Amino acid sequence: MGAAVSGPRPAVPPVDAHHHVWDLAVRDQEWITGDALAPIRRNFSLADLAPQARAAGIGATVLVQTVTVPRETPELLALAADSDLVAGVVGWTDLTRPDVADTLAALRELPGGRHLVGIRHQVQGEADPGWLLRPDVRSGLAAVADAGLVYDLVVRPSQLPACAEAAARVPELTFVLDHLGKPPISQKILEPWASAVRALAARPNTVCKLSGMVTEADHRTWTVDDLRPYADTVLNAFGPERLMFGSDWPVCTLAATYGEVLDAARLLTYELDTRERQEVFGGTARRVYGL
Repeated sequence: MGAAVSGPRPAVPPVDAHHHVWDLAVRDQEWITGDALAPIRRNFSLADLAPQARAAGIGATVLVQTVTVPRETPELLALAADSDLVAGVVGWTDLTRPDVADTLAALRELPGGRHLVGIRHQVQGEADPGWLLRPDVRSGLAAVADAGLVYDLVVRPSQLPACAEAAARVPELTFVLDHLGKPPISQKILEPWASAVRALAARPNTVCKLSGMVTEADHRTWTVDDLRPYADTVLNAFGPERLMFGSDWPVCTLAATYGEVLDAARLLTYELDTRERQEVFGGTARRVYGL
């Protein structure tokens, strides 16, 4: 695990634009397999997160889906409705179905439906590298845009070119890249990830989350300097106005505490001015997700 770090705090309460919760008694999280992920194969609730987020000064969060199951999103919306911390939910729906627009409208009628701010699919698990470019998926993405929602991208580096093409084909939709597109930080390799992420950032309807870095680094030995080349790449490519902090809790706990993740992000943005830091730590998320 990286050493303890510290840095300047933004003048306004930050937004954590990416975290999860799950209850294994409600449904299995089939992606949590193997020894490496064993520490997070347990329940994580908002009650677990809230004290850590409040202690870190977080003012609001965005709760993000974890499984491609229709029932999960209504459950997340209901949690948001009862929470004074969760300001938005990025849910899931099957983009390949012809009734995406109706499904999104129905979700908004549910308890907590006003908290629905975006949709995400585990594109990283799709065998087809061009899945986002399929005609049925493109129609689904257009429906997401028509609903006034954004689309989160959880992808591997090899899928970034398709993300850039999808952003070009659906310019009315804002695409949010989760976890920097999962660069190979533990291998200390920048290319071809860096060129691909810059190509995505060239599309004006794209945004990136400063999230998920510690779990792409060596879980036991990472340092802020290990993360810096990747953080600098997206900061230079997207700019502070299109970059938002996310903890990726509880996945981040494989490599760091909640506070360490936030402090690392502060150090990585240390040279920004006050206004730029406020964008990364809240302004971008509030604007993009309409929080």
